Amino acid sequence: MEKNVTPTLCMVLKGYPRISETFIANEILLLESLGFHIHIMSMRHPRETFTHASVKNIKAGVDYLPSTILNHLLTLGYHNLMLAFKKPKVYLKAVKKAAVRWMRTKKSATIKHLLQAGYLVHKCLPGKNIIHFQAHFAHSPTSVALFSSLLSGIPFSFFAHAKDIYTSDQRQLKEKIDLARFVVTCTKYNRNYLSQLAGKNTTPIFCVYHGINLDYFSPKLNNIECKPPYKLLTVARMTEKKGLENVYHALAILRDKNIKFMHALIGEGDDNDKILKLIKKLELEKVTKLCGTLTHEDVINHYADADLFVLGCQIARNGDRDGIPNVMAESMAMNLPVVATNVSGIPEFLEDRVSGMMVPQKDPKALARAMEAVLTDADLRKQMTLEARKRIARDFNNQELIKDLARIYQDKIPGLEIKPNQVNRAEL
Repeated sequence: MEKNVTPTLCMVLKGYPRISETFIANEILLLESLGFHIHIMSMRHPRETFTHASVKNIKAGVDYLPSTILNHLLTLGYHNLMLAFKKPKVYLKAVKKAAVRWMRTKKSATIKHLLQAGYLVHKCLPGKNIIHFQAHFAHSPTSVALFSSLLSGIPFSFFAHAKDIYTSDQRQLKEKIDLARFVVTCTKYNRNYLSQLAGKNTTPIFCVYHGINLDYFSPKLNNIECKPPYKLLTVARMTEKKGLENVYHALAILRDKNIKFMHALIGEGDDNDKILKLIKKLELEKVTKLCGTLTHEDVINHYADADLFVLGCQIARNGDRDGIPNVMAESMAMNLPVVATNVSGIPEFLEDRVSGMMVPQKDPKALARAMEAVLTDADLRKQMTLEARKRIARDFNNQELIKDLARIYQDKIPGLEIKPNQVNRAEL
């Protein structure tokens, strides 16, 4: 097989493709459009049987790493032993680092990440001319990238998002920052947290919003006035940080005020049974619809049909929290008014009573009041929808934001080249 001679950026991902990670697929597709050559290393195969249409346009090759130790013990063992035989000092250094990291948390995942990295470096790396590992999410993908870097000598960096930041052991995360060439995150709120955690470390930490492709979202027209029964929409995984309990308690308040509506929830998750029980307890079965997981194209159709988008995000008991939910930005791009909570990075993007309505977390009464105001005040709806679309076009257009990310990659990764005439560095 002919070896690749084009300098390649390796994306280390937890899974690929994943229906909940449209932003990663969009990022890869946009980087390819700018001329970057990318290869994907995925820690597991996709769990869904369908994917978004945009994934089909991605040219990057994909290698899948063994996802468990026991089921792939022979394969993992062979490639790690061969690598240890060829590079004993390098492999011993990685083993020592794994031991230090395991002693902190006593989690067996550390061993798996070392073995996956050994497999990656010995089996997948040769012939691809990979010059940098870029991991998405600061937990397991970055652990694999870290060990792959130690075993290969190729530098790594990572993109930190939400749960991966706030539920990670701070000692482990700080070490990753220390060893990375640079770090990127998707909110100023996250950047401030990571900078404080890094302390005096000089690793650059950048903030680049994910953004959305405005070409996918045609703003709704004649959406200023709406009539009951109102169509309410939430797109969120069924997890504690999404605050769905607050949303349903707020809906019960609206129902008790004799406000007619139908609420649709798109998404699934670990709290599925808990949410079903709550809906039944609040007697909301007749006015709610659980749509499950849908393709991005189907979600956009739901935006177009709705009167209001509502999110109840909160800080979970384990510290997990959202960044800036892309679904909120997508709603704003569709001229669909948004009501959300003032958690994490949301206040960076949603200005109360200007581009949307914001309320405190875990306050169903305030959430209900805000929803009622947006549904019944035509002047407020008009103002918010106009300002929201402007805000998205100005600051959340991924075709512009990708240039910021491209500039970081080019400046911080020596030897990374792009195809001539594809992107002008002066424009970045």
